[in-house]
Parts: sequence; C-alpha cells; structure tokens
Amino acid sequence: MTSIAIVGGGPAGTAAALRATELGAEVTLLEARALGGTCVVDGCVPTRVLARAARMAREVRDAHLWGIEVGEVGVRWERITERVAETVAAVTARRASAAELGRAGVDVRVGHPARFVDPHTLAVGGEHVEADAVLLCVGGAARPLPIPGAELATLPTEVIAWDALPERVAVVGSGSTGSQLVTVFASLGAETTLIDVAPRILPHADADVAATLEAAFRSQGVAVATGVDGLTAIEADGPLRRVHYTAGGQPTSVEVDAIVLATGWPARTEGLGLDVAGVAHSPGRIPVDDHLRTNVPHVYAPGDANQRDMLVQSAAEEGEAAAVNAVLGPVRSTPHALLPWGGFTDPDVAGVGLTEEEATRHDDHCVTAVVPLAGLERAIIDERTDGFLKLITDRRRSLLLGAHAAGESAVEVIQAVTTAMAAGADPATLARVAFAYPTYSAAIGAAAQALLRVDGADRA
Repeated sequence: MTSIAIVGGGPAGTAAALRATELGAEVTLLEARALGGTCVVDGCVPTRVLARAARMAREVRDAHLWGIEVGEVGVRWERITERVAETVAAVTARRASAAELGRAGVDVRVGHPARFVDPHTLAVGGEHVEADAVLLCVGGAARPLPIPGAELATLPTEVIAWDALPERVAVVGSGSTGSQLVTVFASLGAETTLIDVAPRILPHADADVAATLEAAFRSQGVAVATGVDGLTAIEADGPLRRVHYTAGGQPTSVEVDAIVLATGWPARTEGLGLDVAGVAHSPGRIPVDDHLRTNVPHVYAPGDANQRDMLVQSAAEEGEAAAVNAVLGPVRSTPHALLPWGGFTDPDVAGVGLTEEEATRHDDHCVTAVVPLAGLERAIIDERTDGFLKLITDRRRSLLLGAHAAGESAVEVIQAVTTAMAAGADPATLARVAFAYPTYSAAIGAAAQALLRVDGADRA
C-alpha cells in the first residue's frame, strides 16, 4: 500500500486526501492551523462577505431610483466583521471536517507545523511521519513588502481586525484582492487610493476589462496611480500613515489613515525544510512539472504552492491530480485551459481562456465580438448598463478561445460561457440557444450572433 503524507488542509490538501484514499493509499493529512485553507479562512470568503456588504450599501443609496426611501446609509464596521466570522464558520462547517476525513480513512493531525527531516520523513508535533510520497498543499499567505516601515501597513487578512473603517485608505496592489478591497472601502465611504507598479490594474485580465474597472474606480472618486516606479517606505505620523513611492522618477507620497498591502499570496514555504529534502524552490514558489512533481520525484506541490493559477477551483483539481499521480504514477496533467476567474468589484469582472491580447499574439485567425450591456434590457431595468461581454473565436476551427466581461453578474455569465466551452459548443451553437428574458446571460447569445456577423463580413 502506498503511503502519502499531505501537508496542508485547504482545497488542494482535502481533495488530494479523499482521492488518494479512494485509490487505496494510506493517507496522513497534516495541517498547522485549521482545515479550510487560505481562501476560506483568510482570502476569498471573507473578501466576498465584505463585497456583499459593499453592494448592499450601494443598493441602499440607489433605492430612491425605484421609489424606495431609506434615509442615509450608516456603516457599522464591527457588525460587518462579525458577519465575516459567522460566514467563515458556516462555510468551514460544510466542508470536509477532520471527522469526515477520518471516516474516509484519512489520518488527520491538526495543530502542528510539519517539516522535512529527510526526503521521506516529516517531523510534526514531536512525532515523525514517513511516507512514500509527500504532497505539499501549503497554500499561500499575504506578506509585507521588503521596504522600511512595512510593519505599519495592514495585510488583506488583517482588515477584518480593524476596530473601525478608516476614513482614508491606500491599497497597494491592483490584482483581484486589491481591486475588490478598493471597491469595498470606496463603497462603504472611505476615501480610497490605489497604487501599483503594474502599468494597469488587473494585470492578468483582458485589457478592456481592466480599463472598464479603472474608469469605474475613477468615476467613484478612487485615486488610481498605476505604473509607479516602486514603493520606497511607509512611515507613521501619530495615528496617520504616509506611503512614499516614486512615479516617473519623482518622489511622491500619500497620507492616509491605513495602508493595505495586497501584493500577492506567495507560497507558505518557510519552515518546511525543503532544502533538507532537496526540493528546489524560489521565494514564495515551488516549481513543478506538468504532473505537479517537484524536482524530487516523490514530492508534489499542487495549488497555490506552485503559484500557477492561485484559484480554489484549480487547487482542488491539482490536489486530485497530484494524488492520482502519487499513487498510480505520472498519468494526469492539469492544462487549466478553462479556469474561469472573477472579481466582485463595482462593476464585477471575470474571464476565461485567452485574452484578446493573447489570442491575437498567437492566432492570426481570431475574431472578436463585444456586446455592451447598455443594449441589454436587463441591464437597463437594473440601471447597471456599464460593462460588456467579449467573445473571442478562431474562425478556422469555429472554436471559442476566450470570454471576458465587466458588469453586473459578469462572473455568472462567464461561468455559463465556460460550461459551453467545456462542452465544445461553437459560436453557431451558442447563437441558436434560447436565453430567458430579461437576463444578463442573453448577452452570450447576442455576442455569438455578433461573432457570426463579423466572421461572415470578413469572409465576404
């Protein structure tokens, strides 16, 4: 019987543990903190609760447009953070518990960190665990920047520990986490500044999606500084905080009440003893091959540990794949061609597959169609007309290459397109689908019809 030690009890670790036991392996799951993982405990679940509170504040402010008078919006930050804790507890409770994993045959040990003492042995809580294969499902963790005064800033995981919402907040980092926090703070009434060294916000997203969100931020009063040279220091002046950075070679500073460093979630590699096991690693990342193996063939690193996709859905998929490969040999890879992502901002943003930039760079035959939400009846009804849906196809193969959206229900719309792409639906098939009326998903059919018109005109 193959013995497997899994370090980490998040989506990758629990998925791996359950799959490995199904395959007949003897599995030990080692979790230093609590089962659930970064996303549930520290990341996307708390952020989504904050985003829900922010949305409710916006809807209350707009209620008069529908004849509903509710008075001035008040924000009780302490109640919002209580709601975060309640929701995290509820989500954690419905996920695989230690007892459920135990009933499945997994030996679960929670409360002590694990570290290698040799390539096949981990020390944990004064005991040694030996295994034929080791899966490092350690997840990621927000980290401070290596600049003077970084300890004066707040990490995204620490926001819910604030006693009150600051009047002025600077967010450093415009990826998914940073952009969602900007929406939260601005919607709840804080004067918000966004700073990033990237040339535009949401660097991973389609350029039109990023541009739409940035324009929305500016219209909401958010000060956006992208393409800065770099942060140089953070300093305190009593209760105030000042972030210093250079832009265009010129020193600049912003004075606020709080600074949030949303600059990524590098892998939790400290204290693992990777060098003892001979596992190659760089700061915040454990490189893997297509089968999720590190340079040490019996050691795998699925999920955030390898920094490839940084999504819950990919972590669970990679955890299962790593378990299969650890038990059966290198038989399963994870290409991740169809991994939808979404951000609960204002407006929402989402995407799947190739961006337009990527598609045009690699494919001379791609065709793009864009449907503005302003022409969609549901968006007009809801007074949510900012945004669009974009579909990208390869005309030679009638193959959908990507889909990207900004606007109300963008995440759900992109998930619907992802399902169609996974089923192999081509634009002609999507164009014939009947969509309920009035819905945001109707934009999918309109975009598919537009693709056929563009392709037909180009061929004529």
